[in-house]
Amino acid sequence: MGDTRKICIVISTRGNYAKMKSVISAIQAAPDLELQLIAAGGAILPKYGNIAESLIQMGVRIQRRIHYIVEGENPVTMAKSAGLAMSEFATAFEDLRPDVVLVIADRYECLPIAMTAAYMNIVVAHVEGGEVSGSIDESIRHAITKLAHVHFPATKQAASRIERMGEDPAYIFPVGGTSLDVIASLNLDDIEPIMKFQEQNGVGHIVDLTQPYLVVIQHPVTTEYGKNREYIEETIHAIHELQMGAIWIWPNMDAGSDGVSKGLREYREKHNPSFVHFVKALPIELYAPLLKNASCIVGNSSSGIREAAFLGTPTVNVGSRQTGRERFENVIDVLNDRENIKNAILTQVTHGRYEPDHRYGNGQAGERMVEILRSNNFHIQKQITY
Repeated sequence: MGDTRKICIVISTRGNYAKMKSVISAIQAAPDLELQLIAAGGAILPKYGNIAESLIQMGVRIQRRIHYIVEGENPVTMAKSAGLAMSEFATAFEDLRPDVVLVIADRYECLPIAMTAAYMNIVVAHVEGGEVSGSIDESIRHAITKLAHVHFPATKQAASRIERMGEDPAYIFPVGGTSLDVIASLNLDDIEPIMKFQEQNGVGHIVDLTQPYLVVIQHPVTTEYGKNREYIEETIHAIHELQMGAIWIWPNMDAGSDGVSKGLREYREKHNPSFVHFVKALPIELYAPLLKNASCIVGNSSSGIREAAFLGTPTVNVGSRQTGRERFENVIDVLNDRENIKNAILTQVTHGRYEPDHRYGNGQAGERMVEILRSNNFHIQKQITY
């Protein structure tokens, strides 16, 4: 590595953007680091909210835009998208020649990114490894761990798992969850911007956020591909019966999202619910206060486990997508059953807010991560430690 280290970050989803915002800012502030930013996949598609535009508004220069998504949202197109991603990222890394590539968590495109960098003798730094969850995500996450040269897990428990997988403890740094950095810096009591956002974005009636409301996010479960339409129908029925104000955020682009999206569209067209507003995506600056002031978050997003615990927001976690992930008192787990979902929501709304839990981080992860990237020497050659 030269005197100035080139750190490459790939933003491929709205979640990536939330997790990397503080890291991007810290890299930009470091005189001996150079930021290389690639916007790719769902981050550059209007269908998924085009998060790249938020980055441009932040004044961040995007070095490359990479398309790799094959339409269809099924297991075959997900596999083909991953293969296309590997080819495209090889070209990008050859041109940019980064010293370190930051790979985030467990999405399907993150594995080909890590593979490409490792094949090209580029240091792979893995964020949020060592966790347990459902779906194909768990296998992808652990595979990236074995390709990565430096690890930035969110919790001590995750760090312990990484070490037990044979990784060198000298390169395991439990820094906390980076998405919490942004949340810690925001005014979370101001919901007026979200009210205005509804007027110009999304579809459906405007939800009065001064009254109790829900946040609903339900992604497909890739390992239960054929059941995703059935699963979303159960959640829809529960929300419809409650008739409680809800901001419903569209699913991600994993295999099975087409079934989830069709279920939501048919519900919207058939019932035109006066208490639901549907949006494709929300920037973290709006999502954080929305989540903080919600009566409950419902669905299977990891933000119901991580960010909701940090904020003390009640969570109803539906189905198997987050199975095994470290969770705290704010979470009630239920099956994909409308009565169970509805009753759990009522329980959480009645309970009200929980005490914030900071075991996923205290809001300083990005700065700690960047200091480690600045000061440590990393080795390409890996060897199992047991």
